[in-house]
Amino acid sequence: MPQFSDTVISLFSAREAPDQGGLLTGKNPSDVNLNDPLRLFIIQVGIIVSTATLLSLGLRKLHQPKVIAEVLGGILLGPTAFGSIPHFSERIFPSDSQPFLSLVANIGLVLFLFLVGLEIDVAIIKRNARLSISVALAGMVLPFGFGSALAVPLYHKFGVEGVKFTYFMLFTGVAYSITAFPVLCRILTELKLLDTTVGIVVLSAGVGNDIIGWTLLALSVALVNAGSGLTALYILFICVGWTLLLLFPVKMALLWLARKTGSVENGPTMFFMTVTILLVFGSAFFTDVIGVHAIFGAFIMGLVVPREGGLAITLTEKLEDMVSIIFLPLYFTISGLNTNLKLLDNGITWAYTIAICCLAFTGKFGGCTLAARYLAKFSWREASTIGSLMSCKGLVELIVLNVGLQAGILSPRVFSMFVLEALTLTCMTTPLVTALYPPERRVRASGTGANFNNVNGGEENRLSSHHRPCLPPGVAEKRASESGSLIPSENIQSFEALRLIELSDRVSAVMKSSAAESLLLSDPLLAIFRMFGQLHDLRISTALSIVPFDDLAYSVTEHARNNDSDMVILPWLPTASSHPNVDATPALHDFSAPQTPSAAKASSTNPFDALFKTDKSASALHAQFVRGVFSRSSTDVALFVDQEKSILERVAGSRQHLFMIFFGGPDDRLALDFVVQLCTSPNVTATVLRMVKMEADALLTQVTYPGAVARVEETNALTVASNTGPDTVYGHPTTETRIQSETADNVAWAKYASPTGIDRASMASAVSRIEFHERPSPIPLHAAINEVKRYEETVSAEARPPRVLVIVGRSRRLAVENHAGELKELAGEYGSVGSEVRKTMGDVASGFVIASAGSGLVVVQTAEFHD
Repeated sequence: MPQFSDTVISLFSAREAPDQGGLLTGKNPSDVNLNDPLRLFIIQVGIIVSTATLLSLGLRKLHQPKVIAEVLGGILLGPTAFGSIPHFSERIFPSDSQPFLSLVANIGLVLFLFLVGLEIDVAIIKRNARLSISVALAGMVLPFGFGSALAVPLYHKFGVEGVKFTYFMLFTGVAYSITAFPVLCRILTELKLLDTTVGIVVLSAGVGNDIIGWTLLALSVALVNAGSGLTALYILFICVGWTLLLLFPVKMALLWLARKTGSVENGPTMFFMTVTILLVFGSAFFTDVIGVHAIFGAFIMGLVVPREGGLAITLTEKLEDMVSIIFLPLYFTISGLNTNLKLLDNGITWAYTIAICCLAFTGKFGGCTLAARYLAKFSWREASTIGSLMSCKGLVELIVLNVGLQAGILSPRVFSMFVLEALTLTCMTTPLVTALYPPERRVRASGTGANFNNVNGGEENRLSSHHRPCLPPGVAEKRASESGSLIPSENIQSFEALRLIELSDRVSAVMKSSAAESLLLSDPLLAIFRMFGQLHDLRISTALSIVPFDDLAYSVTEHARNNDSDMVILPWLPTASSHPNVDATPALHDFSAPQTPSAAKASSTNPFDALFKTDKSASALHAQFVRGVFSRSSTDVALFVDQEKSILERVAGSRQHLFMIFFGGPDDRLALDFVVQLCTSPNVTATVLRMVKMEADALLTQVTYPGAVARVEETNALTVASNTGPDTVYGHPTTETRIQSETADNVAWAKYASPTGIDRASMASAVSRIEFHERPSPIPLHAAINEVKRYEETVSAEARPPRVLVIVGRSRRLAVENHAGELKELAGEYGSVGSEVRKTMGDVASGFVIASAGSGLVVVQTAEFHD
C-alpha cells in the first residue's frame, strides 16, 4: 500500500508546473534560462536602448547622426568600458544569452537593409548619370586600391591563421570603398544640401556606390563560403539570376498587386504588407542558403518595391520605428561586445589604426574630389565638399565589418581598428562640410531635372518679385473657407505657398526630402492653395521644405529672401479651446481664447515650467516658431489670428471690414499702407483709428466737437488706477528720435487721411472706402478695444454683416507707447494669456486677444528695422 501511495504522489509531482523563477521564490530575474529567455532579454533591451538614447541626446547637439550614439553605446557596454566592471558582462550579457540577441538583431538587420533598399531611388542615378558615375567610380577605385595595399602589412601582422590573403584583401577594399548612404541622406537633409548641385551629385553617387558596394560584399561572402573558384562562380550566377527575377517579374507583380489592392492611392493594405514581408524574408533566406549573406536578398527586395504614389515612403513609416528603436541598437551592441579598444594597447597597433584612418579618408576624399574637380568641372570648394560627404562611413561599413568578423576573416583586433576608423570618419563629415560649404557659398539647382546652372542671382530663374507673399500652409484653409478674396488680384501678382514638414529622426522623413518634387504635386494642403488660386484668379506657386524644427523659422525667412517676397504671412496655431465641444487643457488655454477671471485662477501651471522652460505644448512651440520668423525675417511679416470660436460663427459672404489701430511707429505705418492696399477691393471697407494718449484733465480742456465730453466721461469710467512706465521710443529715448518718429507718423497719416495726399486713382478709390478718426484717451488700448466691440455690435444686426478684422502693428521694437499697465488691467477684467503671446504678438495685439475683439486679428511687422 505505501508503494502505491508513493507511485500516485510521484505521478502528480511529475505534472507539477515548472518553477518560473519569480522574485517571490528568491530567483534572480537576470539568471540565464534557455527555456525562458524573455526576462533577461527585456533587461538587455532596456539597458541597450536607454544607453543609445541618452548618448544620442548629447550627440545631437553636436550635429552627429544617431548611428554614432548607437555604436558608442555598444562599445561602452562591451569589454572596453562597462565590461571591465566585475560581473557586469556575466550578468547582463552572458555568452549563453547572446544567440537570442544575435537572432533578434539579425532579423532587424534584414529589415533595415530592406529599408535601405526602399530609400534608394534608382531614378536619381538615371537623371544625373553623367556627373555622378565618375564621382562614384573614383570614390570606389582609389579607396579599394588603398585598402588592398594596406591589407598586405595588416595581413602579415594581424591576419587570422587559415584565412586566405585574397579574402582579407577583398574585405579590406570593400570596407574602404563603401559609403553609408542612409547616414549620407540624413546629413544632406540636415545641412539643407539636397537642392544644391553638390547634394544632387553626392546623392546620385552615393546610390551607385551603395549598390556596387553591396554587390562586392555579396561576391566576397560567396568567395569565402564557396571553397573553390568554380563554386563561387556558380553562386555568383545564381545570385545574378535571382536579382533579375526580383527586378523584373516580381517587381511588375508587386506593382500590379499594389494597384489592385489600392495601396498606391491609400497606402499599403494589410494584404500587400503581408506579401511584401514574406518576399523580404524569402529573398533573404534564398541568398543566405546559396552562400550569399541574407542582407543582400533583403536589400534587393527594397529596390523592387514600387515607388508610385509614395508607396515606399508609407511602407517605411510602418516599419522604421521598431527597426530603429529596438533592432539596430541591438545589432550595434553586439558589434560593441565584439569591439575591444583595449586591444589597441601598443604603439604599432595605434600606428596601423592611424594609417587605416588616414588612408581611408585620403582615398575617398581624394578620389571623389579629383573626379568632381576635373571630370565634373566643379569648383575646388564644391569638389572638396563632395569628397568630404562621400567619406561618410556610418553603419554600412560596420555591417561589412561584422560580416567579416562573423566569417572569421577579421580578427577582433583588426575589427576594433576598423570600427574606430568608421566612427572617426563619420564624426568628421558634418563639421567638415559645414566649414567647406557654408550657406552663402552654396549653388542651388533649378527645379527641373539635373540642371546644374547657378541660379543664385539668376534673374531668368526667378519668379516675379513684385508683391509676392510667402504663405506657410494654415492660411490656405482659412482663406478657402471664405467665398471672397481679401487681397485683390490686380495688386497681388503672385503668391508662394511654402509647405513646412518637420524633419524627424525617421528614415521616412529623409525619404520625403529626397522625393520632395513628387510630394509637391500630391500634398493636399498645397493642392488647396492651387485650387484657391484658380477660383480667385491668383497666380499661386508652391514649394515644400523639410527641415528640423529648430530650422523651420530660418527656412521660411531664407525662402522669402531668395524669392524676393514682399511679405511673409503666418497663421497662429488654433488650439483646443477654439472648438466649442472640446475642453482645453490649462497649457493650451493659456495661449488661446481669453479666460474668465475664475478660469484664469483655475488654470494654474507648474512653477517649475517657467524656471526650467519645460513648456513644450503645441502652442508654445508654434509661438517660438512665429517669433523666430519675426526676429530673422528681412521682409515684412503678417501674423493672422482667427478669433472666431466655432465654424458656426463664421460670416458667410465676401464682405470684409478692417479695423486698424494706429499708435505710431514703423510697424503701424506698414499696417496703414497694408490696409489701404487691401481696400482697393470693392468688398473691403476699413476704419482707421489713430489713438493719442492724453491725460484726462488735458483731454477735457481740448474737446471741441459735439459729443466729445460724453466720450471722455465714458473713457474715464473705464479707467483703472495704474502706474504705467515711460513710453518706449525709437532707438535711444532722445528728443531727436521722438521728433523723427512723430514726423514719420504724421506724414504717413496725412498721406491718406488728407484728401490732397492721394494722387493715384486706384488709391483714391481705396481711401474712399476708409474712415479715418483720431481719438485721444488716457487709456488708449481700452478705448480702441471698445471702439471695435461697439462697431461689431452695430453691424451684427445686419442681414449679412461683414467680417471684422483688426489690423495692428506688432511694435515689439521701436514702440511709441508702453501698454504694460493697461494690458495688466485687461487681464484682470477678461483673463490672461501666456507670456508667449505677448512676446510673439506684442502688447496691442495681446489686448485684442484677451478681450476677444474682432473676428480675426492681423499683426504686422515691417522689415525696415531688425532686432
